[in-house]
Amino acid sequence: MNPAILVRMRPMHLAPAPGEAPTDLLSDPLMAVPPPDLPLADVHDVLARAYGLSGKLVPLGGERDRNFRLTPSGEAPVLVKFAHPEESAGITNFQTEALLHLEAADPTLPVPRMRRSRDGATSVRHPLRDGRHSLLRVLSFLPGQPMPPGADAAGGQAHALGMLTARLDRALEGFAHAADRRRLLWDLREAPGLRPLLDEVADPALRDLAAAALARFEAEAAPLLARLPTQVIHNDLNPHNVLVDPEDSGRLTGIIDFGDMVRAPRLQEIATTAAYLLRAGNAPFAGPAAFLAGYRRVLPVPPAEAAMLPALIATRMTMTVLITSWRARRQPENAAYILRNVPGARAGLESLARLPLTALLPDEE
Repeated sequence: MNPAILVRMRPMHLAPAPGEAPTDLLSDPLMAVPPPDLPLADVHDVLARAYGLSGKLVPLGGERDRNFRLTPSGEAPVLVKFAHPEESAGITNFQTEALLHLEAADPTLPVPRMRRSRDGATSVRHPLRDGRHSLLRVLSFLPGQPMPPGADAAGGQAHALGMLTARLDRALEGFAHAADRRRLLWDLREAPGLRPLLDEVADPALRDLAAAALARFEAEAAPLLARLPTQVIHNDLNPHNVLVDPEDSGRLTGIIDFGDMVRAPRLQEIATTAAYLLRAGNAPFAGPAAFLAGYRRVLPVPPAEAAMLPALIATRMTMTVLITSWRARRQPENAAYILRNVPGARAGLESLARLPLTALLPDEE
């Protein structure tokens, strides 16, 4: 693999911005280095000093942040997030300001709320034992469990997720931040720059599927995306970031993890989310179609844009295969978490390859 190729293949419509990743996205320490190591004693100490909080701490998963659930005595649990020490303060603030904006723009959206420190701050600078530092934030811990893959994907759950996603996008329409034009490896528009990673896919059949998806994206979808208006989007509504009621999986209770936000077309939000609703079987596109119908209840999606969704969905799945395989080899201790979406991505690419793509989505209602 020659990472320098990624510099030459950078999409020209992505301008540099404050807090953006290095020019070569694959050399970004956030992609190759695990979250910070934090002894529980240190976490308890800083929470007590900065927030006046104490209670039972439970470590949670995370690709870049080190996360914990804290349950104070007699209080609702909170989410404790220590940002990756290599992440710029501007990117962390981007996430914080977006959540504050959402709280004002649509208070009924089920997203985390910021908890202020004793000094009224939304983050606290915490020194690590290796000499670096991490920004600590405390947020409300939303009820529910991650959306089970495949549960009611073709019915009410996918439709409800479409409506909720559109509400989120509508609430984010007026939000802007100095870091919202950052480059991000998980931005669909960066997909052509991942072509060198095809060499790291050992399975020839999967490599061919991924290569075909990248070629179709460059030829058909990329030009359309470049013409569409942009806004800040969540950009990562996979099942692990959508919470449902354990007793009623059709009732969505939360959207979490705003770490992959970027300024991009809303169509990219739709494609990214729909990619995780594709299923193997006789009607693999039923979930994305139900999601699109729900989204259209709140915001319009013109037929010309909807026609590009199969190509964009295949691109997202290809990115999942390439990026997570590359990262897992460099973070073996975190591989199970990083690779959790790869089986679904492969199954989706195989389903898309067998179907007439022009017949996957219904016309606008």
